Order: sequence, then C-alpha cells, then structure tokens
Amino acid sequence: MTNKGSILITGASRGIGAATAIMAGARGYDVCVNYLKNKEAAQRVVDTITSRGGKAIAVQADVSLEADVERLFAEVDKKLSPIAALVNNAGILETQKKVKEMEASRLHRIISVNILSCFLCSKQAIKQMSTENGGGGGAIVNVSSIASRTGSPGEYVDYAASKGAIDTFTIGLAKEVAAEGIRVNAVRPAFIYTEIHADGGEPDRVERIKASIPMNRGGHPEEVAAAILWLLSEESSYTTGSFIDISGGK
Repeated sequence: MTNKGSILITGASRGIGAATAIMAGARGYDVCVNYLKNKEAAQRVVDTITSRGGKAIAVQADVSLEADVERLFAEVDKKLSPIAALVNNAGILETQKKVKEMEASRLHRIISVNILSCFLCSKQAIKQMSTENGGGGGAIVNVSSIASRTGSPGEYVDYAASKGAIDTFTIGLAKEVAAEGIRVNAVRPAFIYTEIHADGGEPDRVERIKASIPMNRGGHPEEVAAAILWLLSEESSYTTGSFIDISGGK
C-alpha cells in the first residue's frame, strides 16, 4: 500500500475520531492519535491500527493550548512521515441547559476546545503543508455539526454556536490557503452513536429522537469517518470550502 503521509486527528481516542483513525490507517496514512486524558483508549486505537499493518502513535496534548499544539506537531514531524492531513475533531459538549442558566466558565471551555483548537492546529498544519513553505500541500477536515444550522435550543446553544464558528472558519480558511495547495472542508454529523451524548447528560439521546429522523435511525462513527476520508482523498481534489451533512436527512 502506498504511504499517503501522516494524518493528525485531534480527540481520536473515542467516537468519530477513533473510527477515522482506524480507517485512515487502513488506507495508508501514518496516524497520530491525539488524546487529552484517556491514554488507554488512545493506545487501543493505535494497537488496532498496528495490528492491521499500519503505523500509528498516540500523543497526549491539550489542543486548546498553543504550547501543547506545537509539541504535538513536533512529535508527528519527528516520528512519522510528512503531514498530509489534519482532522480537527476534538470537541466537548456540556450538560443540557438553557442560555439563561449557562455560566461564563462553561462558555470559555466550549470556546477553547471547540473553536480555539481548530485555529491552533490548522495554523501548525498550514506551516508544514503549504507549498509556499516548501510543503507538499494537504487537506484539512473540520468536524462541525448539524447543530450549527439548528441552534440546539433548550439544550446546547453554546455548542451549536461554536460549530457555527467552525463553519465560518472552514469557508474563510479554504479561500485563504487554496493557492497554497491546501483544501479545507467540513463534515456536519448529528445523531451519531457516540459517548458525547453522555457528556451532555443524556446517553440515550439518539434513541429518544430517532423517530424524528427521516431515516429513522441514528448514525455510526464509521459513516462519518468514511465522509472525512473522502474529503481528504484525491477523489475530492476539486472540493474545498464545502460541507457534507451526515444526519440521516434531518
């Protein structure tokens, strides 16, 4: 299998990130599995990739902190092939609340993890990928959410707003770096069976609302991963600043 270079996936120890890491490893990428706290889960992802003949490392870093992001990219540069792809997947969801009940500390956490991390990681990726800097180009995929369109009233308006910012970031960055050999796109998943719903205080949220989804079911992380890998591939070579909604038709 031809090596496609390295892919860095933030928040890749579980859910969509883990599924994307495993699929990327199977398709010829050297994989950096970034994680914040769960070293064991990240190592399981690495072990899955390597057991199938791929190459992967796990690197702890808080991607909302610039020093950690710089260290993270330095590890990739040191231990893997040149970076060709970045998936900005790290994101958090807090307990369901109305805006009138949200405290400032919660909003700072949401903004730092869901927005700031994308800026910091993309900045480092561009430095290494850009043809203006002697790089070979590359692709970035941001993991947004259908919440950016629906607003998630009564539940997660802060999360939805952070994903709206990522939509705007995707459009602006795509135009900014297109001439430097870098494509930037986003996926907008929703109603996916992952642990993030438990973080919001309702582990079975998808089951509660699936009857309102046109396809009458929730989605699986691998279905999102497949879309991400397509946007990173040469099959989407003329696609930038675009979005794929993965929400069962909702």
